Amino acid sequence: MSAALRSDPYPFFDRLRRVDPFHRCRNADGWVLSRHADILTVLRDPAFSADERNHPRHARLAARFHRAGLRDAYDDDRGSMLRLDPPIHTRLRGLVSKAFSPRAVERVRPRIQSILEELLETRPARGAMEVVTALAAPLPVRVIAELLGIPTEDHARFRAWSNEVVRNIGDASLADRHASARAGDELDRYFEAILEARRKSPRDDVISALAAAEEAGDRLKRNELLSVLTLLLVAGNDTTTNLISNATLALLRNPEQLEILRRDPERIPGAIDELLRYDSPVQMTSRFALSDVELGGGRIRRGDHVVMLLGSANRDPSAFPDAERLDVTRRDVQHLAFSHGIHFCLGAQLARLEAAFALEALITRFPRFTLAPQKIARSKNPVLRGPKALWLEL
Repeated sequence: MSAALRSDPYPFFDRLRRVDPFHRCRNADGWVLSRHADILTVLRDPAFSADERNHPRHARLAARFHRAGLRDAYDDDRGSMLRLDPPIHTRLRGLVSKAFSPRAVERVRPRIQSILEELLETRPARGAMEVVTALAAPLPVRVIAELLGIPTEDHARFRAWSNEVVRNIGDASLADRHASARAGDELDRYFEAILEARRKSPRDDVISALAAAEEAGDRLKRNELLSVLTLLLVAGNDTTTNLISNATLALLRNPEQLEILRRDPERIPGAIDELLRYDSPVQMTSRFALSDVELGGGRIRRGDHVVMLLGSANRDPSAFPDAERLDVTRRDVQHLAFSHGIHFCLGAQLARLEAAFALEALITRFPRFTLAPQKIARSKNPVLRGPKALWLEL
C-alpha cells in the first residue's frame, strides 16, 4: 500500500518470492502468494472460489457496509461476474462473450484506427504531450462505449463514472466507497434509460443484445444486467488505459527496446504480451479456499483468503528467463496479466489490439519522444497499476 511500492513494487516482489513466497499477511487477512507456479495452480483449481461470500468475514463486512449506508456488492444479484462462481458465472459469461469473440473484435479494428486518427491529427509533432489524457484514456473508453451503444456526447461522463466506480477497489476509505456508490447509482439510472430505449428500438450493439437476452426469459435479471454493463465499462476502460500507459513508460525506460519497434513496427502486436508481463495493469487478484489445500509448502484451510500477486508472478525467473529484463522479441509469453482459467479476461484480444494500434500510432507518427521533465503522477490504487499522468517530450 505504500507510495514507494506503488512506484516500483518489483524489487520487493523479488525479495518476497525468495524469502517468503507463502506469506501470512494480517492486512490481507490471509495468505499472499508471489510465485508463478503457485498462483497458476490456484487460478486453475475449482477448490478456490472467487465469491467473497465464502470468506468467514464477509457477513461482518456486509453488516458494516449496511450500517454505513452502503450496499453489499452481492445485494440483489449485483455481484460482479469477476466475483462469482459457476453456474452463475458461466451463464453471465456466456451471454457477454459473444460481444468479444474474435469476429466481433475484428469488426472494430477500423474504428480503433479512426479514433486514433481523430485523437492525434491535431497533435503538434513537437512539444509536450500528456499521453494518458491525450491517448491512453480516451481510446478505450470510446471503443467500449461504442461497442455498448453509448452516444458520443456521453463519452466524457462515461469516463468520469468509470473513474469513480473503481475507487472502491483495494485499500478504499469510507469516503471512496460512498463516492463509488454514488457513481454506481448514476450509472444504473443511465443504463436503465438506454436499455429502455433499446427494448423499443434495438440496434447493433451490446446493450441491445443483452436487453434482448433479458426479454427472452429469466436468463438476465435486472440487477445482473446492470452489474454486467458496469463491469464492461470499467474492465474495458481502466485496465486498457493502464496497459497503454505502462507499455509507453516501459519503452521509454528501455530505449533499445523502443528502437527495435521503431525500426520494425510489424513487431508491435507480438510485443504486447511481453509488455503486459513486464508491468501488469492488474497487479493482484484473490480467491477463497472451499476446502483444506496443501500448496507451496504451506497449508491453506477452508475459508482462507488467498491474495495472488500477478505482477510478481509475471517477473518470476522460474517462469521467465531473465525476467527483470524487457525483451520485445520474447516469444510465447505465458503471463498472468489477464488472469487464467474460467476468469480469464474476456476482453483480452480487444485490449491487445487497442494497445498495439496506440503504440504504433505513437511510434510511427512521432519520430522521437522522451520522458518529459514533468514525468509521472502515480495512481494510489494498489490493484490497478498505471500512471495518472505521463508526460512525453515530442
